[in-house]
Amino acid sequence: MKRYLITGASRGIGRAIAEKLAAPDITLLLHGRNTVALAEVCKRLESRCAHVVRLIHDLAIPSGVSDLIAAVGNDPLDLLVNNAGIAVVKPFGEITSIEWEQTLGVNVTAPFLLTQRFAPEMPPGASIVNILSIAAKTGFANWSAYCMSKFALEGFFQSAREELREHKIRVINIYPAATDTNIWNSVEGDWPRKKMISPNDVASAVAYALSRPADVALENISLSNLTGNL
Repeated sequence: MKRYLITGASRGIGRAIAEKLAAPDITLLLHGRNTVALAEVCKRLESRCAHVVRLIHDLAIPSGVSDLIAAVGNDPLDLLVNNAGIAVVKPFGEITSIEWEQTLGVNVTAPFLLTQRFAPEMPPGASIVNILSIAAKTGFANWSAYCMSKFALEGFFQSAREELREHKIRVINIYPAATDTNIWNSVEGDWPRKKMISPNDVASAVAYALSRPADVALENISLSNLTGNL
């Protein structure tokens, strides 16, 4: 029986990954903050998995991360998907210290702490998947806090990948362009969401990377609309 932990699984990319990876020999540990949405996902997948565990914790605060780690328990993970993230979109001069700290907490500190806790016990052939962004490689006006967090995560996991090679643990970084998720509901402006890639596109890339033989690492995957990045 394999155990998969997916953060931010109540909607968007995280939900699509959970739906794509659900299988009879899998225990899905699904994290989210939206109680209703996460319950819906868990109910939808219960019949397709050996077991589904619902984990509701706020990763913006240290106690939320600690509580999630405790709830996951001591049994090793075969897959950790660091997907949960928040975006503060405004000129850098308007970003509050609280918004900055929350962005760091969810987008950087939580993946670090989860990886630090679970990677040492993951078996050979296990994988860590990080949903980064093209914002991990390019800065965008008004997205400074978000870009900062993705650049930081990129640097951390490039280094962690090298440390985990000898343990035969794969680190797979995914770099989606603009993806049509609920995050855009709170972003001002007229965004061409019909031209964005879908959460299912990202989930399919994750599933493909994980399906490669254990000694093959598809380490970096960039995804964008054929017409270009938005």
